[in-house]
Amino acid sequence: MKKTRLEAFSDGVLAIIITIMVLDIKVPHGIELVDLQPVIPVFISYVLSFIYLGIYWNNHHHMMHTVERVTGDILWANLHLLFWLSLVPFVTGWVGENHFATVPMALYGTILLMAAIAYFILQTRIIRNQGSNSILSKAIGRDLKGKISPPLYLTAIGACWISTWIAGGLYILVALMWLIPDKRIEVIFREGK
Repeated sequence: MKKTRLEAFSDGVLAIIITIMVLDIKVPHGIELVDLQPVIPVFISYVLSFIYLGIYWNNHHHMMHTVERVTGDILWANLHLLFWLSLVPFVTGWVGENHFATVPMALYGTILLMAAIAYFILQTRIIRNQGSNSILSKAIGRDLKGKISPPLYLTAIGACWISTWIAGGLYILVALMWLIPDKRIEVIFREGK
């Protein structure tokens, strides 16, 4: 199978996920700035989730440039990732509607953790199929961000019972860490693989 089908499908699913998320933001009944106040928690959770989905889309896009052939296990690993990402609108809405309460924040972190694990599985399946000398294998190297993210998510999930602000700060920290553009794949392509 050509990778273009997998890329197009994944792009479509992510576009739908983002669309569903924005539709959860209800328009306030009023014309004053103060009428926006009840929507602020929902908007903040939307912004963070939008950033996360953008990070996944960007990294998925770069990773797919390294793929030479798509196999069944890569398709299933990709669907596994999309499954966890498809739950982001639900937990985003739950967190926002309940003003960053403990259990919704913990579930939010759990979904982020599972998406990170699913991404790692997809990455691993691609490397296993493409070989240890593949572009992706060379590009990810030690993958410090990939190794640091799950423990930070686990710490944030546990921190929810101490302070959801600490948990939120850790979720933001991981997003900021990934928001810094990762040039590893682009560098490998520039250097001629």
